[in-house]
Amino acid sequence: MKVLLVITGLGMGGAEHVVVNMADELTKLGHEVNIVYLTGSAIVLPVNDSIQITSLNMSGPRQFISAYLKLRAVVKDFCPDVIHSHMFHATIITRLLRLSIKIKKIISTSHNTNEGGKARMLAYRMTDRLTNVSTNVSDDAVNELTRKGAVKKGRMIAIPNGINTDYFSFNESKRIEIRSEFSLGSKKLLLAVGRLTEAKDYPNLLLAIQLLKKQRTDFKLLIVGDGHLKSYLVDMVRELELTEYVQFLGVRNDMPDLMSASDLFVLSSAWEGFGLVVAEAMACERLVVATDCGGVGQVASPYGLLVKPKDHMSLNQAINNSLDISQEKSADIGALSRLHIINNYSLHKSVNSYIGLYEH
Repeated sequence: MKVLLVITGLGMGGAEHVVVNMADELTKLGHEVNIVYLTGSAIVLPVNDSIQITSLNMSGPRQFISAYLKLRAVVKDFCPDVIHSHMFHATIITRLLRLSIKIKKIISTSHNTNEGGKARMLAYRMTDRLTNVSTNVSDDAVNELTRKGAVKKGRMIAIPNGINTDYFSFNESKRIEIRSEFSLGSKKLLLAVGRLTEAKDYPNLLLAIQLLKKQRTDFKLLIVGDGHLKSYLVDMVRELELTEYVQFLGVRNDMPDLMSASDLFVLSSAWEGFGLVVAEAMACERLVVATDCGGVGQVASPYGLLVKPKDHMSLNQAINNSLDISQEKSADIGALSRLHIINNYSLHKSVNSYIGLYEH
């Protein structure tokens, strides 16, 4: 089967990793896969170099027509059995192809509970007839987009993201190596991963850490990711007098190693679709404290500790309590967490669910 994956960009993000992992898994299963992305640089790439990657070089609305024509040419040349779009802009431009070219099947996937304002919801609703089926990454995300009018009830289904549990697994030697790199000694390592944007609500986390500093000093927080709020967050760390406790690492390509080195993974998001990094941390047998938003509760339960979004005091309490869990109990929870992810959110299971849609 020929599958064309279309995504808005291939920068550092959860949806981007999902798409390239899906491409690798589909190729491994014998399917022919190409990827098209609309804008930006291709930072996240598939492992299999037989997967052709094409940029539409769309830097703004003025390039829409040229991007549309280029995507149309790719489709005519590749003749895919299915086009699977991911994220808002990629989904709209893919659906509109059906106005000018015959396409066998289109699957449209959203990756969040918050896909934008009323204009985007209207665009989704007006082009819904041009796709065969829409999906989202959790039941909560499906319900939220249905409530906002993006789709009619029953036109969007939930297919959770899949985790490569061979790649995301605990590694003791890497734990020792990373902890030595940051001179942690016996300190507890907290890890947070995600773009430095409003959705991840890092101010919520930093306020929780400010309280934690008053309760204990045996910890360090590493934040992995980049984004437009970086300078604001760096200033906030300085103003809260947390420079000794918080370090920004930027973009890293050794996430399983960093997760293995950590003692606690923290997600402070205001909103999420699925919470991919939570599942990845659990696959690495880490304790998790996360805000209960979008599909995060579905992923983390029953082994992660959930708190309300935008409540730094509850987040602080959960972090502090988790850091006091014994190593033995932590290892037991970690092993159960990994089994939970393997059984419910493996890459193989997710890709097979999509193949079922492709072939239906």
